[in-house]
Amino acid sequence: MNAEGEFAPAVESILRAARSRDALDAREGRVSMDAHSVRSLADALARAESDGRVPLVAEVKPTSPTTDGSRTDDPVELARKMVDGGAAALSVLTEPEHFGGSPENLRRVREAVDVPVLRKDFVLREAQLDAVEADVVLLIVRFVDDLDGLLAAARKRGFQVLVEVHTRDELAVALDAGAEIVGVNNRDLAELDVNLETFESVAPAVPDDVALVAESGITTPEDVRRMREAGANGLLVGSAIMDGDVTENTQRLVEA
Repeated sequence: MNAEGEFAPAVESILRAARSRDALDAREGRVSMDAHSVRSLADALARAESDGRVPLVAEVKPTSPTTDGSRTDDPVELARKMVDGGAAALSVLTEPEHFGGSPENLRRVREAVDVPVLRKDFVLREAQLDAVEADVVLLIVRFVDDLDGLLAAARKRGFQVLVEVHTRDELAVALDAGAEIVGVNNRDLAELDVNLETFESVAPAVPDDVALVAESGITTPEDVRRMREAGANGLLVGSAIMDGDVTENTQRLVEA
């Protein structure tokens, strides 16, 4: 994990909150996913593509430090609208202080839909994996001390893991740890600026057998096509879907 002061103040605040949490709910014991109940993210992305849809991971994100305002809609209704719009998978925020999420939101959403659900949070320690069942969990290379250990702990619980990187050096760390799904975040964590060239610079170094997801800054059909041309097997989109009619926004990007 990088030193204090290297990130934007909003990111530092998120990390301080994450360090102060253990498991995010009162669950006793370790979460263990039934292998038969886990929904494959890679298969869902491939299925969308074979159906002629953009493989979109739509994000249920009530608010964030980089957006204005918040949405108070029922997360389950938002999730259903995203699936109705053609989303191949969903991402659900469980970070409470900065993103308005919760493990309960994810639990309810996963019960209501039949697509893979990613738990979007800032997991730093093994105990935090036990907050809630999910098909996929997020691990951010720049934030964790022991990626190998945390990746192994997540897999022992039955989770698929989306390993997020920002640079080729971080990609090398992810691949050395055995990452099978890699997300490239276009948002710079020091200034919070977004640049789609980040994905384009990292993507060529990703092996063909690793599923590749573009994250952040994807707002228009043109952005979608750009990321797909650069090699994205999937696209994770939050704000551009949450801002307005969720079904229409999802459909507009899925049909790009």
